[in-house]
Amino acid sequence: MTRLSTRSPWLGLGALCLGLFMILLDTTIVNIAVPNMLTSLHAGLDQILWIVNIYILAYAVPLIVASRLGDRFGRKRLYVTGLVVFTVASALCGLADTGGSLIAARALQGVGAALMNPQTLAFISVLFPAEKRGAAFGMWSAVAGVSTIAGPLLGGLIVEKLDWHWIFFVNVPVGAVGLLLVLLWVPESRTATAHRFDPLGVVLLTGALAAVTFGLLEGSRYHWGTITGPLSIPLLLGGGCVLLAAFVLVQLRSTDPLVPLGLFAHRNFALANVVATAVGFAMVSLLPLMIFLQGVLGLTPLQAGLLTAPASVIASAIAPFAGFRADRTGGKYLLMAGLLSFAAGIGAAALVAKPDISSWWVLPAVAVLGVGIGLLFTSMTTVAVGDVTPELSGAASGVFNTTRQLGQALGTAAVGALLQSTLHHSLGDEATRLSAQLPDAYRAGFVKAITATGDNPLYVQAPKHIGVPGPVGEQLRQLGTEAFGNAFVEAMRWTLLLPLGFTLLAAVFCFGLKPRRRTAG
Repeated sequence: MTRLSTRSPWLGLGALCLGLFMILLDTTIVNIAVPNMLTSLHAGLDQILWIVNIYILAYAVPLIVASRLGDRFGRKRLYVTGLVVFTVASALCGLADTGGSLIAARALQGVGAALMNPQTLAFISVLFPAEKRGAAFGMWSAVAGVSTIAGPLLGGLIVEKLDWHWIFFVNVPVGAVGLLLVLLWVPESRTATAHRFDPLGVVLLTGALAAVTFGLLEGSRYHWGTITGPLSIPLLLGGGCVLLAAFVLVQLRSTDPLVPLGLFAHRNFALANVVATAVGFAMVSLLPLMIFLQGVLGLTPLQAGLLTAPASVIASAIAPFAGFRADRTGGKYLLMAGLLSFAAGIGAAALVAKPDISSWWVLPAVAVLGVGIGLLFTSMTTVAVGDVTPELSGAASGVFNTTRQLGQALGTAAVGALLQSTLHHSLGDEATRLSAQLPDAYRAGFVKAITATGDNPLYVQAPKHIGVPGPVGEQLRQLGTEAFGNAFVEAMRWTLLLPLGFTLLAAVFCFGLKPRRRTAG
């Protein structure tokens, strides 16, 4: 088994990437099923938001701890354990018939994903020599990038042809196949030096990440104020930062730290993690785009997924090329090119968006986004962990994945809050302007009804009916659709400036990276 993996490391990496695709896909695929879940589970919006966010929370918080557990107890053992947990949890998700049971199963899914993810990246340092890792990172990054944007397509296809339960059930056979392949093709790996377990560090880091991640994901729902009693979102965020500072102090004094802070002495690793945070933030820009395609242009989830599918195809084609180039020249300039391409795609989407355009006009922006994703995920990973020794690969992988997930949580909070507030204001303005065409008796009710459509930060759409029969009702519906389309496009454009700015700022940080020359081979 080990011999096969040693001679054919690509088989081992392919087996690991099958699981990686599943766990990253499940961060986005659920969003497309929200309307069906609301009806099927008779759940409120709060429960649906928890179904989406609990996975991210349970996934992001244990990543660093899981990476060090892999170093100590064996990376294959941790990956297999995580895959079993994830697969069983997926079956429980599919069987769930209440919002509460689905939330619990999604939390278990997140824990399984956290055990798996850092092992996949750490294994590259074990299976491949330094001069071959760029190509391996290309494969890993292609899977990571494609899975992020493939959720709408696969989710739309499954929900339209089957139902939302099957977005979880499909993980069961895939997980079983992935488990068999890992057992056959991936050797066991752990660090040569046994690390002691750092319970104080684990408690401080887990508490810090849990508080910060929860505060970011749930801040908008609580209007960035009180949660219950004296507990508030600002208190959680502030407390999380205090715990993180305490964790750093403990790590500085530790002879065997949970996170070797010496990693951050390497300029490329430190800057790559800054870039990873920005990339996680910027990827949230796909959410307003998907709402635009469905809520404004009226595409079905499957049609919207098909329209964005070229980004997945382009990214998967470019990522291996970027990996081979990174082996020879390093990833600095490829990373800058990827960030600028992604920024150009965001900008193009904002410029072409209009309520009455053909959906085909979005394709060029989608293509440019695909180029950016294909370049930046590979080069970012190469720069971050390409030169890390196998002994530190677990810790480096855990930190790198955690910063990207925190960036996504920050982006979800910021983009969601900005989109909601801007949309609410724009809807009010548009509804007031268009209400002048209505009889006086309907104006106030029309403005109120249209403005309320922007109150849901996760799923917004034009009103399908306003509850008034006859010709007036039809006029209200048409004006409501027009108001929503105009308002959402304006809100989307202002909102996309935020991830666009983060992407360009990350490109500026890339000037600080050290270029790396490698010989071919």
